[in-house]
Amino acid sequence: MILDKFSLKGKSGIVTGGGSGLGKGMAAAVVQAGAGTLIVGRRKDVLEKTAKELRQFGGPVVPVPADLSKMEEIPKVVARAMKEFGKIDFLFNNAGTIRRAPCEEYSEADWDIVIQTNLKAPFFLAQAVAKTMIAAKRPGSIINTSSLIAFIGGKNVPAYAASKGGLNQFTKSLANEWAKYGIRVNAIAPGYIETQIAFDYWNTFPDPAAERRRAYDLHPTKRIGRPEEVAMTAVFLASDEAPFINAACIVIDGGRSVLYHD
Repeated sequence: MILDKFSLKGKSGIVTGGGSGLGKGMAAAVVQAGAGTLIVGRRKDVLEKTAKELRQFGGPVVPVPADLSKMEEIPKVVARAMKEFGKIDFLFNNAGTIRRAPCEEYSEADWDIVIQTNLKAPFFLAQAVAKTMIAAKRPGSIINTSSLIAFIGGKNVPAYAASKGGLNQFTKSLANEWAKYGIRVNAIAPGYIETQIAFDYWNTFPDPAAERRRAYDLHPTKRIGRPEEVAMTAVFLASDEAPFINAACIVIDGGRSVLYHD
């Protein structure tokens, strides 16, 4: 059956930033698709609550608190996944951060934490996961969370734009090099998605509701995306139904990037 090819039964992997927002949506989708899942994030309480919620779909779901901006945490996460599942079939490199300030005022400290979290950590986590796949001679799928900002630049987010643009480029590099091992590496680039980050941003304005409506109007759909709408693309890329998709960056923005504004 064609739908069986979208199943992740028998597979296992890692979702970073899996406790909330977009990462939680991805984790929920892969668990429902049948995969054993390690969810990683900084807040233990959030991870444990999410793991409890997701276990209703099957499981196993293993919460692992870690700050991936610290390089010493990466081998610990990979080792835990190998201990729990014996193999890693997929990695969703989703954890990230953002700092906002005008470019002329942007601090070195903010630049460093964004680049460390959004660019350096995903690369070295992908490297560590790929080593387990190569050693086991198993194919696998790595999906990196980019952003529409990687293409349009945005305002007041220079480090974020740089980090996501760089992530798109190393996605291509890894895809080029690891295809010979059966490892596919792709990226997804969401636009505006209803997550806590979006609400926190709107709340910085005098009229958050008006800013939210403005965000909606940027889209032909007159709404923004939901985490589960991004997650289904990620599940597809992790499944056996996407064997010839490699080095791609799939934009999921409801058409925002092509809507013309006077």
